Amino acid sequence: MHSVGVNKILSGYFAARCGRIDNMMKNPIDCQHFVLKKLLSSAKQTLYGQQHDFVSIANYGQFVQRVPINDYQSLYPYIERMIKGEKNVLWQGKVAWFAKSSGTSGSKSKFIPLSQESLWYNNYQSGRDTLSLYISHRPDSKLFMGKTFSLTGSLRSFDINSEAICGDISAFLLKGLPFWVNLLKTPPYKIALMADWNEKLECFAQHMRKQDVRAMAGVPSWILMIVKRILELEQKDNLCEVWPNMELFMHGGVNFAPYKKQYQHITNEKLCFWQVYNASEGYFATQDRLVSDDMLLLVDNGVFFEFVPLQDFVCKDYSNAVSLEQVKLDQNYVIVISTNAGLWRYVIGDVVRFTSLNPYRIIITGRTTNFVNAFGEELIVDNAEKAIAFACKKTNAIVNEYTMAPIYPSSTQQAAHQWLIEFEQSPQSLSQFAQLLDEELKNQNSDYEAKRAADILLQSPLVHSVPRGTFLKWLTSRNKLGGQFKVPRLSNDRVVIEEILSMVNK
Repeated sequence: MHSVGVNKILSGYFAARCGRIDNMMKNPIDCQHFVLKKLLSSAKQTLYGQQHDFVSIANYGQFVQRVPINDYQSLYPYIERMIKGEKNVLWQGKVAWFAKSSGTSGSKSKFIPLSQESLWYNNYQSGRDTLSLYISHRPDSKLFMGKTFSLTGSLRSFDINSEAICGDISAFLLKGLPFWVNLLKTPPYKIALMADWNEKLECFAQHMRKQDVRAMAGVPSWILMIVKRILELEQKDNLCEVWPNMELFMHGGVNFAPYKKQYQHITNEKLCFWQVYNASEGYFATQDRLVSDDMLLLVDNGVFFEFVPLQDFVCKDYSNAVSLEQVKLDQNYVIVISTNAGLWRYVIGDVVRFTSLNPYRIIITGRTTNFVNAFGEELIVDNAEKAIAFACKKTNAIVNEYTMAPIYPSSTQQAAHQWLIEFEQSPQSLSQFAQLLDEELKNQNSDYEAKRAADILLQSPLVHSVPRGTFLKWLTSRNKLGGQFKVPRLSNDRVVIEEILSMVNK
């Protein structure tokens, strides 16, 4: 009876929040104007605000004139001062928490400031919006009668300042939640914040197998690994035999398409898949309909958005950055954010495309560091994901992980794309899979089709199957275990693919 009462109260609370979300959807431009004004006012006395004269900025045009487009390298000198304990640098007051991020390529970690404002008015508020939208579509939900299982990273202090803490954004979110919210989450702190990922994953599985899990949240690849271990421990084929009341999986971080078939195979049709766009830099969008591939842009949660056309960004021309009211449908944009943690006109590396302008909905199509343009083909992750999904459907294959890089022409080798694919279920014919992949890439991308014409410039793709566990082994060798680390899908250089090939060929 107690859990029934809790579920009724919380369901009512989240349903009541939908009025604010409706206002955001109906007045997105006003919301964004207010967010920018609030950000500038809050940071006007900071070091960065004084250097760029925030106090006299009256509109978006002046903001663009005063503040340059930034990447991590250009903001790092300020972030380093914050890590050392200096106040009022990029954001008001003292910021002591830093979300660790590696992006999808490169070995250098990035430390993203996490202020109290960004924690409460971006991350938590966006999370509440997600649950409100879900409850509005599932008024009979019994979500809060059980536990939500989320995969969490760990935390540690900096060597240069023991008071400053860094770690996975998920660990900070867990640490900052009110105690009563944590009563609805699982596993407990002592497991959730463990640093050793190999030990942690096993502890997760052992603990979770006996819980009444109603929802899961996290990166699909990592959650799937734990779920499969639980099924192995319980000697079951379907997760609903372990967690009969499970109804929701909130996923983000990577494209879900390659994993959806595997989840459907081990669950049932009652499980709702709900996509969110939450990163170390902030929580930006959420699915707002039961069945949808796109997400509602959250324009009233402490983040001001700008967008640079991808073709301009590739040419390093940032002058065509536009605010929300100037975006167009079906065009690839590099997303630029200004946040209530002090990231100013910051390029986070994601590429998005608008599917709707009323309300503003987006899909993530790739990353600025995760595309291939070795021969003018301009292949993005969205093209690759759709082509792999097509080839899988036609050959009844299931893909766990993959990466691709170009083979540059030499005296003995013609130009081609080389794919390393880890199959959960292999196709009967790998050559047929490669042919279908190639055909769908041509359908998805006219530049790729042109470069593949008559095999003159770009040869047929070379697809290699690697053993199960290969990509996990590579991540482990690079000390990249954890939800914030992902396998680079597409690369213009051969660093990643050569490391994996050398490991496979040992």
